[in-house]
Amino acid sequence: MTTTPDAAVPEITLDPSGGDHHGEAARLRALGPVVRVRLPGDVLAWAVTSHELLTDLVADPRMSKDWRNWNAIRRGEIEDGWPLIGMVKVTNMVTADGQEHRRLRKLVTQTFTPRRVAELRPRIEAIVAELLDELPSHADADGTVDLRLHYANPVPMRVICELFGVPAHEQPRLKELMDNIFRSDLGPDEVTASQVEQYRLLARVVAARRAEPGPDLTSALIAAREADPDALSEEELVGTLLLMLSAGQETTLSLVTNAVRALLTHSDQRALAEAGGEEVWEAVVEETLRWDAPIGNFPFRYPLEDVEIAGVRIARGEAIMAPYSAVGRDQAQHGADADRFDLTREQQRHLAFSHGPHFCLGAPLARLEAAVALPAVFARYPGLSLAVDPAALTPVPSMFSNSSATLPVRLAHDT
Repeated sequence: MTTTPDAAVPEITLDPSGGDHHGEAARLRALGPVVRVRLPGDVLAWAVTSHELLTDLVADPRMSKDWRNWNAIRRGEIEDGWPLIGMVKVTNMVTADGQEHRRLRKLVTQTFTPRRVAELRPRIEAIVAELLDELPSHADADGTVDLRLHYANPVPMRVICELFGVPAHEQPRLKELMDNIFRSDLGPDEVTASQVEQYRLLARVVAARRAEPGPDLTSALIAAREADPDALSEEELVGTLLLMLSAGQETTLSLVTNAVRALLTHSDQRALAEAGGEEVWEAVVEETLRWDAPIGNFPFRYPLEDVEIAGVRIARGEAIMAPYSAVGRDQAQHGADADRFDLTREQQRHLAFSHGPHFCLGAPLARLEAAVALPAVFARYPGLSLAVDPAALTPVPSMFSNSSATLPVRLAHDT
């Protein structure tokens, strides 16, 4: 196979504000299976836009997740105030490889089991019911409620914080700090200050649970560290907590927001969902994950040796991004109508939760929360409708998170 010179590989500058997320994803696909992407600060990376190729890439043992292998960091080109640093330079299982990854993941999987997730259903249902009761009290004078703020946000936030023993008084600020991780429009001083505060807040959570252990997963991780200090360092403990809280909040928040938005703008699919049972609502979740992935782009993998992908040579230590929004609508995988939101689609495997060793540990919880929250809001408020033109919805200012910053709705049809 002939290798394509770097100069001949198409390049695209990504919008840090996420202003046209799916338009940008379509342009990525149109440029080819392997594309050069220019990130904030004129940092160059690669993107693999084919579902098949990306599936192989994320499971390839030649690919490292450890940011220390990135040439740009080794050369000192990435400063701590870089807007994307909070998604890259962290110490947890997401940025670990091989045995280190298995060690860190095992500590969470042995307590965060499928059985424990399933046992959360009654608590999730109770939180959902409480929030649905409260929605009318949040309405503006014209009857508009921000469903993202008052429903899609607090469902996963309360669940994940209870699961990890985060005190209620820490949760509002924690939510703001978690949002900052995914934003790509912050200045260097804001990025640095936010990172410092994140770790200070989580260190307080660890100290509180160490002083008063409970049935939560933070207490379980602390107990594992105390039983075997070599199993988990203090930095890894806080880093793992940061990962689970941020991922456990952001993915489900955007998944619920995007699913409601999709149903409110596709009346035929909404009718199918409301007339169907549990299996149809599961299809809503999976089709939303494919068609409107909550995490549109995800950093990075770094080849441990020179590799060739679709005829393009990528050197050792270069950064390769996973553009999940782009591959979610790859026609080679999902058919000629991949741009269509269709609950009757024969479900093909998607990559919204990645694949391989780094498949998202929280996927069962995200799916469960969405499967409870979505039918509940449409059953409680059958007159639910968007309060604005869909084109007026403002995106979350992020290259990573793919959703609208608000979701103004009316709970009942105007009479």
